Amino acid sequence: MNPSLKKPISLQKSEGAAVAPALGDVGRSDSKTDPDAVIIDEAKLVLAEKRTAMALMRTGIAVFAVPLSVLSLLIATSRYYDVVHVLHLILPLAVLCVALLVLGTHLVVRALRQLRNYDRLIHRLKTQHSKIGKFLK
Repeated sequence: MNPSLKKPISLQKSEGAAVAPALGDVGRSDSKTDPDAVIIDEAKLVLAEKRTAMALMRTGIAVFAVPLSVLSLLIATSRYYDVVHVLHLILPLAVLCVALLVLGTHLVVRALRQLRNYDRLIHRLKTQHSKIGKFLK
């Protein structure tokens, strides 16, 4: 590997010309000089985690809906087959549906707990730092 690729890009000073910041510094502020930036970054992190928990809940709801759809289809088409003759197919399907229901319930409950925790963290950030409180509701 080329050793020059491992070096970080740094600022080059030139006379009279504006120089763009290094790639590693884009969108970041120095936490030593700006403590408000740290607080805003904490809020961004908590909101990103909250968005991830909402995606987990959406996945849990989708997993929960699959067995309900399969059971609805089986009930709707039940007049076309005799349950006794297809019992060897229905039992594994029922076990799979129960497993998916349990998994979907677990994902939704886990996401709700995480959301409640993130809401507490956001509330704590709002109460401790008045500057950020006016931006988060």
